[in-house]
Amino acid sequence: MNLFELILFPFRWVVSAVLWVFHELLTAVGMDPAAGITWVLCIVGLTLVMRTLTIPLFLKQIKSMRGMQELQPEMAKLQAKYKGKKDQLSRQAMAQEQMELYKRHGSNPFSACLPILVQMPIFFGLFQVLNGVPTSAAAGEGVHVLNAATVQSFNEATFFGAPLFSTLLNPGDGNHVATIVLAVVMIIAMSASQFFTQKQLTAKNMSETAKASPMYRQQQMMLYLFPLVFAIGGINFPIGVLIYWTVSNVWSMGQQWWVIRNNPTPGSQAEQELNERRAAKGLPPFGKTAEEHEAEVEEQRARAAAGQRQQPVGKKRQRQQAKKKQAR
Repeated sequence: MNLFELILFPFRWVVSAVLWVFHELLTAVGMDPAAGITWVLCIVGLTLVMRTLTIPLFLKQIKSMRGMQELQPEMAKLQAKYKGKKDQLSRQAMAQEQMELYKRHGSNPFSACLPILVQMPIFFGLFQVLNGVPTSAAAGEGVHVLNAATVQSFNEATFFGAPLFSTLLNPGDGNHVATIVLAVVMIIAMSASQFFTQKQLTAKNMSETAKASPMYRQQQMMLYLFPLVFAIGGINFPIGVLIYWTVSNVWSMGQQWWVIRNNPTPGSQAEQELNERRAAKGLPPFGKTAEEHEAEVEEQRARAAAGQRQQPVGKKRQRQQAKKKQAR
């Protein structure tokens, strides 16, 4: 066992345990223990458990990304301050001031990657469990928590004719055409869901100030880069891993849609749409109490009234008003 396998051992064990629990539950409610749909639902269950556990990290990611957007004007000033300075001292000073900005705004550029980084060990654990199924089944052995009989049923299970451990480049002993078609469909679904998850974030949940920043341009690059990376890597992913990642992306898309709709970034299009919905229901704008909103409305009315009373009057108008007074 090499170092990589040693590190992944506890994650493989957890993956096998969660799959076993869901397989037992689904079998107990009457599903066929050897059916492909049963094992697909086990993988979906594993995905839901993992994504539920990462909700706190997702909320931290949202908070950090908003902090990054808020500090963009200050970051632009900092970059202008050190523009053209390539010496070591200037670089160190700039890096130190950047860290102070991140700390003050409670943000971290690496927080956006936390949910996906935490999932990677589970991802590789599932990858190795699926890859080990055919070998273990042929040897009559189990895979960690999954006993030999369960592994054998896992090995024989197919989804639309494709074994769950087969890949686009290695269809296995199942229906090659079915495996290739299903793998291509799953790769497209995985990449598309990744794209739309990123797209809804940059399209509606960023302020105009943030869209003018270098960070926005970087996110636009990642919008196309991430799906491309997953599409290329997907040709080596087992069908079961493609199912896991597609379900995970759909979860992210739904979770992000809910956050953007109900807790948008200040100054974004999503906030404007939320305030329009709240106004239609007679509610104050997002983030403000009814008392605060009423006070703002009264202040605006007072300013408008004061502006009307103090409007400048031209000389011609002044002469006309003076003549009217004399006529009276």
